[in-house]
Amino acid sequence: MVRARITSPLAPWFRDARPLAAARARLDEGPILFAARDRAWRALFIIGLITSGFVWHFFAGPAPVRENFGLGWAAAAGLLVGFGTRVGGGCTSGHGVCGLGRFSLRSLVAVAVFMATGIAAAVITPHVLGVAS
Repeated sequence: MVRARITSPLAPWFRDARPLAAARARLDEGPILFAARDRAWRALFIIGLITSGFVWHFFAGPAPVRENFGLGWAAAAGLLVGFGTRVGGGCTSGHGVCGLGRFSLRSLVAVAVFMATGIAAAVITPHVLGVAS
């Protein structure tokens, strides 16, 4: 019997891309489907993320809209943050709080690079690109 494997750019997101059987794909594990014990807190987390925006809007009013900063820039910034997190081996707070607390040299270098990049971006953005902060 010949089995086909799922070949998709999304395949790395799944722990084990199961073989296809006839016309039916079965993906039992991965970031979409979790064990029953994990579903409750994950669902509550997503519900909290969604409702917190509405609660904030109700109590504090609408957030100020940033002028001259399009959706493309926001998407590019988000992709760069995700890329940097992957390349840096963790997020800024993970390196800053946990890594420095463990006296990790790798985290010390990462935090120094994060800070230098942030300072450079804060100087370059308004003065060179002319984008108000």
